[in-house]
Amino acid sequence: METKETRIDKYLWAVRLFRSRSSASEACRKSRVIIGGNPVKPSHSVTTGDTIIIRKPPVTYTYLVKGLTENRVGAKLVSLYLTDLTPDEEKNRIRPESGAFSGHRPRGTGRPTKRERRDLENFLD
Repeated sequence: METKETRIDKYLWAVRLFRSRSSASEACRKSRVIIGGNPVKPSHSVTTGDTIIIRKPPVTYTYLVKGLTENRVGAKLVSLYLTDLTPDEEKNRIRPESGAFSGHRPRGTGRPTKRERRDLENFLD
C-alpha cells in the first residue's frame, strides 16, 4: 500500500527495523530515532527521501527512505522501501571480535549479580 506519508513507528516496524511497533515507538520516545538532525516522536510523519538515523548501541544505523508502507513487508521486499547507508566501520562494531561485546567472565565467577546486571544495562543504554 503506497501512501504519501506514514507514521515513523509504523514505518520502522513495517520495514523490519524493529520486531514490534511498540519497540519502535519506545525507541522514538528515547530519542534514538533522528530525522533531519532532530529526534522524533512516534507520531512523526516520514516521507520518501528522508534520511533516518537509528541509534542501537553500540551501532548507529543510517537509512534512506525509498518508498512508504504501513503494512509489514517480507524480508526480501525491504530493499524496495529502504536503502542502508550505514558505513562499514559502524557495522563492524557489532562483531564480537571488535571488542564492543566483552561478555567474557573469569571462570568460576558464576552468573552476574543483580547489581552487576543493572550496571551493565545502564552502561549499554
